[in-house]
Amino acid sequence: MTQRVTVAFGDGIGPEIMTAALSVLDAAGADLRYDVTDIGERVYNAGHTSGIAPESWDSLRRNGVFLKAPITTPQGGGFKSLNVTIRKTVGLYANVRPCTAYAPFVRTRHPGMDVVIVRENEEDLYAGIEHRQTTEVYQCLKLVSRPGCERIVRYAFEYARANGRRKVSCFTKDNIMKLTDGLFHQVFNEIGTEYPDIEKDHWIIDIGAARLADTPEMFDVIVTPNLYGDIISDIAAQIAGSVGMGGSANIGGTIAMFEAVHGSAPDLAGKGVANPSGLLLSAVMMLNHLGRGEVAERIHNAWLATLEDGIHTPDVYDPAISRERVGTDGFALAVIARLGRRPERLTPVSYAGAAPLRLEPAEAARRPAASRTTVGVDLFVEFRDGSPDTLAARLQSVEDNRLKLKMVTNRGVKVWPDGAPETLLTDHWRCRFMNGGGPVTVQEIAALQLRAAEAGIAFIKTEHLCDFDGQPGYSLGQGQ
Repeated sequence: MTQRVTVAFGDGIGPEIMTAALSVLDAAGADLRYDVTDIGERVYNAGHTSGIAPESWDSLRRNGVFLKAPITTPQGGGFKSLNVTIRKTVGLYANVRPCTAYAPFVRTRHPGMDVVIVRENEEDLYAGIEHRQTTEVYQCLKLVSRPGCERIVRYAFEYARANGRRKVSCFTKDNIMKLTDGLFHQVFNEIGTEYPDIEKDHWIIDIGAARLADTPEMFDVIVTPNLYGDIISDIAAQIAGSVGMGGSANIGGTIAMFEAVHGSAPDLAGKGVANPSGLLLSAVMMLNHLGRGEVAERIHNAWLATLEDGIHTPDVYDPAISRERVGTDGFALAVIARLGRRPERLTPVSYAGAAPLRLEPAEAARRPAASRTTVGVDLFVEFRDGSPDTLAARLQSVEDNRLKLKMVTNRGVKVWPDGAPETLLTDHWRCRFMNGGGPVTVQEIAALQLRAAEAGIAFIKTEHLCDFDGQPGYSLGQGQ
């Protein structure tokens, strides 16, 4: 039965690689009908700040599958990331990025590399909540939720089990971000116990990324928060051979989006040299998602045979390895000519009975509300007219018996009491007031704010300091 899919040709090299990819799908008998929608730069310039028009949402929801070429986000303020907008709006919480080496036909230092990165797709710094708080300091909020962590971690384990993978590794930076990344690591440990058949380990992101770049055979499936996943998947795709060959799937409960890992590369647009492989392999993932494993297998094996025959685009062309240098259309024609062939030295793929990418892991259960007790407040202040001691003296003038000044930090470094003279100071200060015993009321915090305003202290915002089930729900800070 003919399947309708939403297709966007995108910006930069997007139209070229999409035309090439669709020509292969049609030649292979994918039996798809394309609802073409316009997204990206033209839509931004028409006044849609997110790069997508309302009618495109109707097409996505109607078809449930979206094959998207890369787009260009205009420079300057006021424009939202289209990718982030789509992923978050329709709940595409899992980004799946396979990174495989094709040695000896594509040069790589890691011929045995075969890693799948499962990236959380909706939270973390990609919440996009930023503020300029003072003349000198800007803020970006990192938001991590337990339901979001549980959903992506469970997906990673389910993906590993369904695809015969042996191990899941978790990458975080919870030695520094003990609450946000700490939650992700904690959930990984909790859910991991439900999968005794799968190996599991945890890496701090910096050394984990170093090991991934140096010894990728250590890893099989990697699950990680949003920003880290974005970075390491590009690294992994490049060290496997070329970021131009990296495909990806964005999976949600009812809608899935398939796109190349790379961007729109406007400097290459119109030259006919872009590698369509990333988008073509994304389309292979889409076909498997649609239950069309036979066509997906036919295309993927033809693509492998093309690489094996040394037919390469400029990004992977190497005179010592390659036989013929071709452009975008030439590569697509070479794949079409090899439909029905299987590679002889590279491992052929087989998608008979392939597991769908939409694995429908159990939704995270809502936990009972934690017992919350407010014990203090961080008052964030803009101050440019003196030393930490000067600011502390002004703050102490507005404290009372219930809320006492305990600490002042600047960029997270404690500067009062007992600060160091070498510390770089900006105009943005966190001023912690705590109650020595018992809970603090909202009214008491509001009264502190009012006294600060009357004293001419320019506070920017406040963060309540709360204990949840008796455990601090805030970073303790240096010396605390």
